[in-house]
Amino acid sequence: MREMRNILGWLGMAEEQHIIQDAQKHVDVTYRTVEYFVEAVRAFVKGDLSAKAIAIDKVKDGEHEADLIRSKMVKELSESLLVPPDREDLMHFVRTLDKIADWTKGAAQILGFIEERLPDNILKNISTATEVILKSMTKLKEAINGLGKNDLQKVLLDCEEIDRLEHEADEQKQQLIESIIHAKLEPTSLLLSYELAGYLEGVTDKLENAADFIKVAAIKSK
Repeated sequence: MREMRNILGWLGMAEEQHIIQDAQKHVDVTYRTVEYFVEAVRAFVKGDLSAKAIAIDKVKDGEHEADLIRSKMVKELSESLLVPPDREDLMHFVRTLDKIADWTKGAAQILGFIEERLPDNILKNISTATEVILKSMTKLKEAINGLGKNDLQKVLLDCEEIDRLEHEADEQKQQLIESIIHAKLEPTSLLLSYELAGYLEGVTDKLENAADFIKVAAIKSK
């Protein structure tokens, strides 16, 4: 029986371990950025504006750190010995992860502008949507770890769960928008809440895009 090709080809190459380490660091930083956003939302729901502001600053720092890692990896990849297909795979993967951090930062910035205490049903829907994002990001991290272990079955199961969560996020957006429409909000809060709903869905869309790429990579490795 032939040995399974290591997923994406570039994993496990001794001469490119510094790139792989940076890739894993990028994943970890993206995950923490999402966690900070969840902290910001939880603080907002509790009415702790100081904690919300601190968490939002952490989101911005996390996104900036992820951006620096991405830039470093692009430079390293341009100088690496990886064959073009493998190099393009890794660069696409990093850019996909970077979009998750970008959209998370965008959601955090909008949250930071909301000063009015929102009705409980809106806060509940925002909280639910945010927890869906965290579950999806957790599954993405697990799927990426599965890539390094060539655990194809686990990778595909994690990606399927991310796909399910994306559909759940779509439904949650509709519920959130409905609660916003029926609430008596000040114009600014109405606009910002609606924009936040779009960004929350956008984060899960980017997560699904990353999962789709991982799924294809896993299948190609067979």
